[in-house]
Amino acid sequence: MFEEAQYFAPIATQDDGSVVVELATSHPGFADPVYRARRNAIAGLAVNHRPGTPIPVAEYTEREHEVWALVTKELAAKHAAYATAEYLGGVARLGLPRTRIPQLQEVSELLEPLTGFRYLPAAGLVPLRDFYGVLADGYFHSTQYIRHHSVPFYTPEPDVVHEVIGHANALASDRYAALYRLAGEAARRVEGDAALEFVSKVFWFTLEFGVMLDGGELRAYGAGILSSYGEIEEFRSMDIRPLDLTMMGTTHYDITKYQDVLFRADSLQHLEDVVGDFWATCDDDSIAELMATHP
Repeated sequence: MFEEAQYFAPIATQDDGSVVVELATSHPGFADPVYRARRNAIAGLAVNHRPGTPIPVAEYTEREHEVWALVTKELAAKHAAYATAEYLGGVARLGLPRTRIPQLQEVSELLEPLTGFRYLPAAGLVPLRDFYGVLADGYFHSTQYIRHHSVPFYTPEPDVVHEVIGHANALASDRYAALYRLAGEAARRVEGDAALEFVSKVFWFTLEFGVMLDGGELRAYGAGILSSYGEIEEFRSMDIRPLDLTMMGTTHYDITKYQDVLFRADSLQHLEDVVGDFWATCDDDSIAELMATHP
């Protein structure tokens, strides 16, 4: 199993059919029985969802809506200073609610007329080949839970803030959405686990943690940066390297801390030419050749 699995709390289905999210003792919500019950209920919605049916409604609490409103307000100010123009255009096109958590079905209905993307609910970890593969069909797997209210600007796992504010706003851009689809096509095309991991790492260093020159400044377009209250303030001080497929596909990263190595595209066109073309044409043999050049 790839290291991305560390992102998510394990999910267990009990003999009576109930779903339990196994939070680590270090999780901010571990000692909160109300939060844990909420997490179990929301995970159950995803586990029991059937493809082709509407996404079940998550009944969020007033406190959870308040967390969304607070984080949305603070991130919007940071996006104005640090996000790419293309991402900000997606924000304007999508028009997510700012004072309440949107339902994933609602996000799908906003997105689909723009770029054809729709959301699928995920209880937790989705296997890499499944997660990336459905991007080719315009589907994006997303959690529905939100971080614990005691630390509104921190989450040890991707929550609905990351999945929607980070990714949905990008998916509202025609050009970014096209890159997501190409990543999905690449994941379906490759056969070996090593090639799939290479594809996923390129995704990590671009659509999750990518930066580019935009308007004469270094700005972020990766969902991981744009959904992180702290990381968005720090990314310009990291080790910024030129866009390089071999380095991106073979560089180890630690998901438990801020990313200290980032790769810079010179423009959105540059990203499309290098990464988009790679995803559009790569196969196991071409990836093996790239990996062979890694020292």
